[in-house]
Amino acid sequence: MAYIKKRGKTWSVQISWYSNDARKYKTKSGFATKRDAQKWANEMEVAKDEENISNQDPIFAEYFKTWYETYKTPGKSGNTKRRYRIIYDLLTKNFPNIKISKINRLKYQKFMNDYGATHAKDTVKKTHGSIRSCAKDAISEGIIRKNFTDRINLIWNEEKTRKIDYLNFEQVQQLVKSLKDKINATYISRYMLLTIIYTGMRPGEIRVLTWNDIDFKNKQIHITKSWDYDKKKIVNYDSDEINKKTKNRSSTRVIAVDQKLLDILLQLKKNGTMRLFIGPDGTIPTSSAVNKVLRKQLKKLHIEKNGFHFHSLRHTHVAMLLFKGVDLYSISKRLGHSNMSITASTYAYMLDELKQKSDNQIVGILDEI
Repeated sequence: MAYIKKRGKTWSVQISWYSNDARKYKTKSGFATKRDAQKWANEMEVAKDEENISNQDPIFAEYFKTWYETYKTPGKSGNTKRRYRIIYDLLTKNFPNIKISKINRLKYQKFMNDYGATHAKDTVKKTHGSIRSCAKDAISEGIIRKNFTDRINLIWNEEKTRKIDYLNFEQVQQLVKSLKDKINATYISRYMLLTIIYTGMRPGEIRVLTWNDIDFKNKQIHITKSWDYDKKKIVNYDSDEINKKTKNRSSTRVIAVDQKLLDILLQLKKNGTMRLFIGPDGTIPTSSAVNKVLRKQLKKLHIEKNGFHFHSLRHTHVAMLLFKGVDLYSISKRLGHSNMSITASTYAYMLDELKQKSDNQIVGILDEI
């Protein structure tokens, strides 16, 4: 039974229920009319019947922190943990000591408007997605009744939104020719760069490639593991550890390669190591070392690409396939994405360029009618 009382010019409501043989109370005040107070009391009675009620009203930022530390970051990479920590700091700054029940759609929309004005599209969507998941769980726990993240209009700064950078086909041909020039088995970084150009593999997957992963007869590479840069160790894609991280086994895959790459890689056999990319000092070149070689090659070829790096050649591999007419589904499988939407989202900029190219072709065809 709800207890409704007028205090001054506003109304307050107190409801009670039993949980684990202990009586709990929840109070809310500030209603302009008794009708508004009764409406809230009715909602709480429904929540009681559904066992979806709580007398907790934590500070918004602190609830988010407890939520992600409990449900989202255990066992995850350092990057994931840093991303959630950044969002927590953001909420602490913008909603200082404000309880979660006081956050409404208007306040949240203004917050996202300010945030989006200075951040890229992908960052805005990920931040909103994390906060939205947190709000949904708060509803499930009976802490709040409405999701303040519903029907939010997301904006972002187009100038901050990073466009995927890649080499065109002619530049790729130049780079491949330059990397092959006077190459020998001690130039490990060059072989790693050629491998990513021909396969589109992740840099972490290339680092741990072994001869057992290559099927020379059927011209295939079996990708089953990667290098975990945070924990500095090899992680198998079919292990429980990585399945908890990725929630799928899509990264485990077999990709087709051509004889040119296989002939290049066979040159490394003389090094006598099970892992392909082991240097004379017994170590694998770091990403910084590989990037240094890549920048040197681009400079030599007079190709200006500020910020271009090892992983950018994975994007270049995708660009070559897209612009040569390979379907998005096949590309997604080759990359090891869990679904096509990830591929489409990551390479939206390329797809827009491809659409423009197709539109121009269509207009050209229609002009001939």
